[in-house]
This record gives sequence, C-alpha cells and structure tokens, in this order.
Amino acid sequence: MKTNLTRWMIAAAALAVAAGSASAQTYNAEVPLSFHVNGKLMAPGDYQMRLSDSGAIKAVIVYNRDTHSSAILLASGRADVANAMRKGGHAAITFECSGGNCALSRLWDGDNAFAYTFPALKTKAGEPRAEVITLTLTRAD
Repeated sequence: MKTNLTRWMIAAAALAVAAGSASAQTYNAEVPLSFHVNGKLMAPGDYQMRLSDSGAIKAVIVYNRDTHSSAILLASGRADVANAMRKGGHAAITFECSGGNCALSRLWDGDNAFAYTFPALKTKAGEPRAEVITLTLTRAD
C-alpha cells in the first residue's frame, strides 16, 4: 500500500510539472558516474536537468540524453550554499556516495542563497557517507 501511495504521489507531481510551472530552469551536465534517482539507477552520460517550481512542488526532472531515460525527484528541503561555491556563481549538482552507490543530493541554481535538497542516500547501518561529488551545470535556457 505504501509503495502504491508513493507511486501516486510521484505521478501527481510529474503531472503538475508537465502541465506547466510558474518557473522552470534547464541545466546540462556531463555526469561521469552512475547514480540513483528515486531508486532508479541512472547511467553515466550527458544529462539535462529541469528544475520546476510550481508553488508547493519543487521537482527536478533528470533526463539522460544518451539513453533517453528519465526520472523525477521531489525536493525535500533547502540547504545553505557554501560561500566558495556562491562566489563562483555557477549552478551545481552534488552527489552523495557511499559503498559504491551514489545519489543526487543537491541542486543549486547559481542564483539563490540556498540549494534544493533531495532525500538522503540510504546506507547500511554504520556505513559512512564517504564522498561528495559536485559538478558544474550550464544553463540550457
């Protein structure tokens, strides 16, 4: 039952994003590693990431241009952006990696004082989060 509810919530968010949004920004990135988005394994490659902000729903549509696969990720909150990153002024995505698994954890649009955060990488008990990888995004809009 919980799985179906989660799927319906994701489907509703996807419809809201697809129907149009108050603001949307598109970014490109070459991602050199495999990573997870909502439990779906995404292959390394050329990605387009569309940040949609339709009021209550903040989401990122992650699209692999090489494999034509996509996934949607709902923002779970906001976090401060490091001063060094803000001085660079370039949009960025951050991945959390542990035990060979990586997951998209943040997206910063290059303008705001905060980054959108996404659900944390699920790890085994006692397994440390060993690595954070940040990639620069380029605006596609």
